[in-house]
Amino acid sequence: MNTAPTALLFPGQGAQANGMGRNLAEKFPEAMDLWKKAEQYSGLELRSIYWESGDEILMAETRNLQPAITVVNLALWLYLCGHISPCCTAGHSLGEFSALAAAKVLDVDKVLELVSLRGRLMADADPDHVGTMYAILRLTLEEVEGAAKNACEKTGKLVRVANRNTPGQFAISGHKEAVEELLEQLKGNKGKAIPLAVSGAFHTPLMAEASTEFSRLLDKMDWHDAAFPVYCNVSGESLSAAEQLHAAMRKQMTSSVYWIDVISNQWKNGVRRWIEFGPKGVLTRMVRPILVASNVPDGSYTTEHIPNKDAADAFIQ
Repeated sequence: MNTAPTALLFPGQGAQANGMGRNLAEKFPEAMDLWKKAEQYSGLELRSIYWESGDEILMAETRNLQPAITVVNLALWLYLCGHISPCCTAGHSLGEFSALAAAKVLDVDKVLELVSLRGRLMADADPDHVGTMYAILRLTLEEVEGAAKNACEKTGKLVRVANRNTPGQFAISGHKEAVEELLEQLKGNKGKAIPLAVSGAFHTPLMAEASTEFSRLLDKMDWHDAAFPVYCNVSGESLSAAEQLHAAMRKQMTSSVYWIDVISNQWKNGVRRWIEFGPKGVLTRMVRPILVASNVPDGSYTTEHIPNKDAADAFIQ
């Protein structure tokens, strides 16, 4: 039995997969109940979209994806929670709400209500399509931030590093004009830019109106102190007090995601094992490059990915 200090990880947008969560829901009634509750809160036929449609565009739509990924994350955790004793948790962007539920900061039903509203608000936040996002690979943070600063100055518009995922993987977000100028500055170097299938400039002040409306629902929730610490996106730091977590989540939609700091700080505070719940293993693949940059030797930690019921059953055995 692995007794290493363990962090739970929960992914967000981009981790979806066709058929996700179906095999667990058909065998585990609590998981099916989560799908039904998410459909009630969202008003969407989520099981039809993710289990039957095979439509990748439909499955990537923010309003559909946010409640659906959250259901998959939490169903896997609920199935295994009696077999794991975590020392902390974290979730990437949307996944942070799954982490809050796992740590008993918010009730699972309330999290499903929150992410259903969050998905609608973020999907509708940019009706004029003024914002966009790109993944930037194989460049340093200094290079990307320098190009972003120059692009803002040249265009008078906003672009910034929205996600600090690994030392060689970032997401930029902002006005299309500024993003295009940033990409122009990066032409000819060793980097790579990939457009992201999102409906706006997430994790920037361009989400301020949506964030304000979302915060009204956040403020109505019953917040609890965490059963184990949550490492927050907005700072990468560990929080446990209800009021601190509430304050952090009010900023989350407009703040950058400091994922490098989340994993680095977990390592510094003793985590030696990371377990990700979700379809694709996006976050476990980020752990190694983050720790390599901090000169952490291979073999001194482990990562595990649990995408479905079969993997969960193997974990129990």
